[in-house]
Amino acid sequence: MLDDWGEVEKDGCHENDGSRETGCFDLTCPGFVQISHEIALGASIHPISTQNGLPYSITIYIYKDLNTSNWWLQYGGSINIGYWPSEIFKGGLASHAETVQWGGEVYSKNVGKHPHTKTQMGSGAFPIFIFGNTGFMKNMRILDNAMELMFPQNVDAYSEEYNCYRPQYMGDYIEEPEFHFGGPGRNPLCP
Repeated sequence: MLDDWGEVEKDGCHENDGSRETGCFDLTCPGFVQISHEIALGASIHPISTQNGLPYSITIYIYKDLNTSNWWLQYGGSINIGYWPSEIFKGGLASHAETVQWGGEVYSKNVGKHPHTKTQMGSGAFPIFIFGNTGFMKNMRILDNAMELMFPQNVDAYSEEYNCYRPQYMGDYIEEPEFHFGGPGRNPLCP
């Protein structure tokens, strides 16, 4: 499972429990084969965008190699970081992805407990598309098995803790779909 830049759901397994029972999305679980050490997975990304400052971005691709059926993670359009071998997938993901998700995650060992974590997502502000004031994803595409890039279809914006963190998907009335996300964590609406 991959988060903060694109999440692939494995056989119905989802991160609703802070990765304790359902698996994980990083190198703490076996399976991912890292082939490049130019990018340190799990490390901070720099420089960091700030509210009212310059926005910085990265480009991430996740794609299936049609020859090996391995799922590759690529950075910047040229650095193949590594792959998830096809044999670790059992159901539908062995042949194709049925769900693609973009978003953010805040880790807390106190999932579903109070008080909520003070950890912010994005800039710490709730997203307002017009202001571009928080974390965002642009140029979202899905590469289908015919090797054609498509805009995502049937998109839903979802948050497990809407009063703490919010998503905002803009697909209508603009040329290029955008996904904005963020929030302050603990606040008067999210005790």
